[in-house]
Amino acid sequence: MTDLTRLRAAELATAITSGEVSSVEATQAHLDRIAAVEGDIHAFLHVNGEAALAAAADVDRRRAAGEQLSELAGVPVAVKDVLTTKDQPTTSGSRILEGWVPPYDSTVVERLRANDLVLLGKTNMDEFAMGSSTEHSAYGPTHNPWSTDRIPGGSGGGSAAAVAAFEAPLATGSDTGGSIRQPAAVTGTVGVKPTYGGVSRWGAIALASSLDQIGPVARNVLDTALIHDVIKGHDPKDSTSLTTEWPSFADAARLGRAGGRLKGLRVGVLKELNREGFQAGVRQRFAEVVELLTAEGAEVTEVSAPHFDYAVAAYYLILPAEASSNLARFDGVRYGLRAFAEGEQPDVENMMAATREAGFGDEVKRRIILGTYALSAGYYDQFYGKAQKVRTLIQRDFEAAFNQVDVLISPTAPTTAYKLGEKLDDPLAMYLGDITTIPANLAGIPALSQPIGLAPEDGLPVGLQTFAPAFEDARLYEFGAALEALLEQRWGGQLIEQAPALPQAAAAEGGAR
Repeated sequence: MTDLTRLRAAELATAITSGEVSSVEATQAHLDRIAAVEGDIHAFLHVNGEAALAAAADVDRRRAAGEQLSELAGVPVAVKDVLTTKDQPTTSGSRILEGWVPPYDSTVVERLRANDLVLLGKTNMDEFAMGSSTEHSAYGPTHNPWSTDRIPGGSGGGSAAAVAAFEAPLATGSDTGGSIRQPAAVTGTVGVKPTYGGVSRWGAIALASSLDQIGPVARNVLDTALIHDVIKGHDPKDSTSLTTEWPSFADAARLGRAGGRLKGLRVGVLKELNREGFQAGVRQRFAEVVELLTAEGAEVTEVSAPHFDYAVAAYYLILPAEASSNLARFDGVRYGLRAFAEGEQPDVENMMAATREAGFGDEVKRRIILGTYALSAGYYDQFYGKAQKVRTLIQRDFEAAFNQVDVLISPTAPTTAYKLGEKLDDPLAMYLGDITTIPANLAGIPALSQPIGLAPEDGLPVGLQTFAPAFEDARLYEFGAALEALLEQRWGGQLIEQAPALPQAAAAEGGAR
């Protein structure tokens, strides 16, 4: 008897296509799993059970009628609550949008539906994607399936936790400074930030428009590539969308798994992103991967990117500045929460102030204030303008590095998952946790995080981050899949299969066959 929730997305897709199982059976199995473990994980803000089963039944009916469907048709997927959905609430983790059901789907959701993936529901996130732990959600924190007293990363901790807890085989996320990759690292999953503009942002609730990028989350590299293939491509509704003709990322991943792709590959170890102060177990697992790559014939060299030392400071000026502008639209006038302060004159100005006071959490208010200050008269050139100049220098560092090597690698995060509440009252410490992931967003290049083992001191997952030049997302998948195949030989399977059994996991029997 095989639990359908344990199958890789590619395996599940093959089983559904062949008629071995139905999409309804697969969907019900994941809904049963959600019911069994959600009390411990809280990965979802909304579960779309009835509609999901109806969509799955439609896939089964059309396939039985002989209709040719996409490769992932009938496979369940979870959607980060930053993406608008016309049949489900979209809150971006904030009280100010509580209960709001948009009148339209985001382009990414449209593409998921057009390819007949089954939407299970919306996943939890830090409010407006501001945070690195999913503790800043207005609806309570998500818990890491490896240890439920630990953070699942952020802002996309809900999507990563849902995939790691076998509640969904696939998920979507958004990455502004690492919000796909860092949760992937601490939950033992795979997450990709595509080249900026490679996936449409239309219908994604904006945090920082020059940094935000939608991307995929899964349990292995091939599955991540398969969903990336579904959501990629030009969108005329998004003015930043690239017109690039992208290759098949799934084909690149399959090529990588076929073997022999690492010999002669030039791999750069980023000096500035592998430093003292990182957790010992993270550095140990990273060093082991460097040894493994060298043994496979890769040419590994150390590469310096000197301006990376200023990346966090630049990012936390650019992001708040753009966020303060983007979040000005949430004012209680047109949609979402509307509040009035007791004893105040009930005019528009007081209503807007009361609404934003009641609807925004502390982290959102902190960043709006910081961003407004950075953009104010007299300080724009001193802060925001200088941060943009640093951004250019970081882009040049990457260009120089890629003249020497094919890919760059670093740990995805300086530490494994820390305990819930540990950094909640220390914003600076939480911000510094993004030191490894931020440079890719500032430069607009693609980056992939994948698991490389467990830290010996706490038994929690460690992630490897790989960078490639802009437009070379396929190179990430080829490299990542080649490395994954070697690591799985060492582990005897996927690392995620070694995750400790969740409380109540034994209750998730639905969908077994």
